[in-house]
Amino acid sequence: MIQIRIHGRGGQGVVTSAELIAIAAFKAGKEAQAFPSFGVERTGAPIEAYARIDIKPIRLREQVYHPDIIIIQDDSLVGALDLTKGGGPRTKIIINTRRSAEESAKLLAAPAKNIHTVDATEIAFSIFKKNIINTVILGVFSSVTGLISLDQLKAAIKEKFEDKGQEIIGKNIKAAETAYNTIRINE
Repeated sequence: MIQIRIHGRGGQGVVTSAELIAIAAFKAGKEAQAFPSFGVERTGAPIEAYARIDIKPIRLREQVYHPDIIIIQDDSLVGALDLTKGGGPRTKIIINTRRSAEESAKLLAAPAKNIHTVDATEIAFSIFKKNIINTVILGVFSSVTGLISLDQLKAAIKEKFEDKGQEIIGKNIKAAETAYNTIRINE
């Protein structure tokens, strides 16, 4: 089972990110679940959401305490929270930041080879004209992990946003594709 923890701030689409991962995994023929950490969330407050992917039914119903992948949608949380708690030496970290993997590694006390950075905010502003980065960061997730393909992510975006219209769907697909094609994978 692959366990994913997503950190961000209320209003950044953290919960939607987890849901899109699960929908895309289902489209890949896998089992998946997605859920938020409930609390007194409000716009701008730190929040977490979780996703799990497996080839067999997932019976576990608790928060993700030992993530295989950590997604950080807002780098202002670095230093404010223990974002890597429960992670191990192989935990992959995807972070929306202008910092390099090496700079982020020092701040997160994690190996630079496990860190994948993208300026998702810049991509989001170029496409949406605002800081909506969830589909951007998921383009990176698809490229870095290979757990879901870009086509499966696109299908999940179409399903999740079908009631928002073709323009919103098109922008979100463009955001995911742009990030997918820009990320440099650290190996």
